[in-house]
Amino acid sequence: MKALFVNGSPRRNWNTHKMLASAMQGAQDSGVECELVNLYELPAFRGCMSCFACKLKNAKTNGLCAIRDSLRPVLEKALESDIIVAGSPIYFSHPTGLTYSFLERLMFPVLSYNGKYDPETHTMDSRILTRTIHTAMIYTMGYPDEEGIKDFGYPEMFRENSRFLGQLFGTCETLYAYNTYQFSDYSRYDVAEGIEPMKAKWRDEKFPEDLKKAYELGQRLAEKAKGRRD
Repeated sequence: MKALFVNGSPRRNWNTHKMLASAMQGAQDSGVECELVNLYELPAFRGCMSCFACKLKNAKTNGLCAIRDSLRPVLEKALESDIIVAGSPIYFSHPTGLTYSFLERLMFPVLSYNGKYDPETHTMDSRILTRTIHTAMIYTMGYPDEEGIKDFGYPEMFRENSRFLGQLFGTCETLYAYNTYQFSDYSRYDVAEGIEPMKAKWRDEKFPEDLKKAYELGQRLAEKAKGRRD
């Protein structure tokens, strides 16, 4: 039983990384072999190049992106895993560019253009994978409250990403933490008065709850994956 955790944040040992590490610990404590990859530590790679090699008739890619670069081994590990968890901070209302590049090249090759369309449900059987890979997305963001997240349309974006992952891999969960502590020394940055004490209080009182939820997510995915294997 293997799980791959993908950190799409440029920062190590900060909010997104900590959430992923907690989820990974939950999976490890449930007996799953885990690995964490930091995308920003890989040599330069790109998103989907629209080469359509994965859509050729009798293609030998078998759901794996044909581009051979530093991301290729990560994608190989992903397809060999029972669990994939990707994490990203939210920058300008979206996951980081490297996170999206990873998701493009993970998802597009396993999307079939030859699926059967159901006119009653307006859905298409577009999976080429014959097994379920349990997936999850973890997001962290500085926005201070959950209502504000709704105003910016974040839940819709989260659901859309999870919908595609669930459709292509069989299942997907979403977890997010908001009002995160952004700087190690707020005095160096041009921020509104009172922000740092509020953020520090939230970090000390609420972020541990988010980490616990991440740990439980890792455990839950492990148990679901083992249920599929047993």
